[in-house]
Order: sequence, then C-alpha cells, then structure tokens
Amino acid sequence: MAKSPAWQRKAGKNPKGGLNAAGRASAKAEGMNLQAPVKSGDNPRRASFLARMGGMPGPERKPGGEPTRLLLSLQAWGASSKADAKAKAAAISKRNKSKGTLDSYIPRYERD
Repeated sequence: MAKSPAWQRKAGKNPKGGLNAAGRASAKAEGMNLQAPVKSGDNPRRASFLARMGGMPGPERKPGGEPTRLLLSLQAWGASSKADAKAKAAAISKRNKSKGTLDSYIPRYERD
C-alpha cells in the first residue's frame, strides 16, 4: 500500500500549526501552490487568510484544553484567536486601502 502524501501525514505538519517545508513540497508535487505563512506585516495574503480562518466553524481548543489545528494555524499567522484574526484582518485591509497597496489587485477597468 502506498503512503499518503506528507502534507496529509504528521511528517508534513508543523507542530506549531500549518505545514512544514516537507508538507508544502509534497503538496506542490500534487499541483498545489502553497507558500509559507506571513507572520507579520500588512501583506494582503495575510489579511485574506486571517479573515477566512477567523470565520471557520469549530472550537479553538479540544476538550482537554489543547489547541486545535485551527488555532495553531491562526497563531502561526500572528493571531491569538478567531476574534483576533477577524480584527487583524479588518485592520490590515483598512491600512492597505489607505496606502493604496491593493491597487494592483483591482482590475484596471475598475480603477479611476
């Protein structure tokens, strides 16, 4: 029986949340394009991830008090909880809009 890819096994998962380099490499071999987490700054990728994961259903901690993979992923991206993730995503997006950082993401026909 063939082994499942590293990104689906413990070998490809970072104990602090998300995937490690081996996990990302095995996902890339299957055609996925995963990048390492952006831990700080006003990167639009970070804002998008925090907004998306901040709205995910499910608990942040297991019944024994141990953090779930969701909370570990949020922590890897610099948020301490789902509520914190939503707040940071909104703040990052607001700063990016005021800086004009997102101009390259807006289609030309919608720009001034």
